[in-house]
Amino acid sequence: MTEQRKSALAIASIWVWCAPLLPLSLTIVIYFGELQTPTFLFINRYTQLLPDTFWTWLTFIGNGWGIFALCFPLLLLSPRLLSAGLIASLIGGAISQIIKPLLDLPRPAGVLALEDFYRIGEPLLHKAMPSGHTLTAFAVISGIYFAIDRDKRASLWWIFIIAGFSGISRNALGAHWLTDVLAGCAIGVWSGMLGAILAGLIPEKQMATNQIGPRLLALGGLATIYVLLTQTLDSELNQSLQYACVALISITLALFIKAQKPKAI
Repeated sequence: MTEQRKSALAIASIWVWCAPLLPLSLTIVIYFGELQTPTFLFINRYTQLLPDTFWTWLTFIGNGWGIFALCFPLLLLSPRLLSAGLIASLIGGAISQIIKPLLDLPRPAGVLALEDFYRIGEPLLHKAMPSGHTLTAFAVISGIYFAIDRDKRASLWWIFIIAGFSGISRNALGAHWLTDVLAGCAIGVWSGMLGAILAGLIPEKQMATNQIGPRLLALGGLATIYVLLTQTLDSELNQSLQYACVALISITLALFIKAQKPKAI
C-alpha cells in the first residue's frame, strides 16, 4: 500500500469519527434557537399519518432486548458482529446512565400540556437527553457496521436509515424531543465505533461456535426469550413482534446447538 493510500485512509477515518458532530451541532442549534417545541410538534403531528404499530415496532428496535433478538441470527453467521453490537450497546448504555441523571432535562410531557401532542403509553417526564432507544439502535447498528470489512460496508448504508426511523419513533410516540434523538444518534455512533474496535481485538479462535464467547451469547438469547415472554417491551402493540422474535431466537439456538455436535468423519 502506498503512503498516499495510507494517508487517504487515515483522513477518511478521521472524518468518520467527526461525523457524529453534525447531529450534535443540530442539537445545539435547535435547543438554543428555541426550536425545541416547534420541531417536536411538527414531527409528532405528521408521523400520525402512519399507524401506531409502525412506530411502536420501530421503537422496539431501540430497546436493548428487542434489537439483540433481531440481531441474534448473527450468532451463527458472524459471532464477532453480534459481539460488536452488544459491546457497543453496553458502552452506550453506560454513557446514557451517566448523562441522563446529570442533565435531568424534562421530556415533552414535563413541559407541554398532554392534550397538545400525541403519545402512546404513560407520560414520561424527566431524563430526556439523550434518547436511550435512539442511542441503543445507533450503537448496535454502528458496532455491526464498523466491524464488517471495509469493502463490504458500502451496501449496508440502509441500516442507518432504520436506526434513524427508530429515533424518529420516539418523537412520534411523544417520548422525546428531536434534540434527544440527535444526541442519542451521535453518542450511539461513537459507541458503535468503540464496540467494533474492542470486538476486533477478540482472537479469531475465540469466535468459533464451540468456544465460550458464542456460548455466552447463546445464554443471552435464553435470557432474551424469558424477557420477551414475561414482559411487554414499550407497548402492547409489540406483543406479536415479541413472539416472532422468540421464534427467531429459538430457531437460531436450535441450529447453534446442532453446530456443537462434532462432525462424523
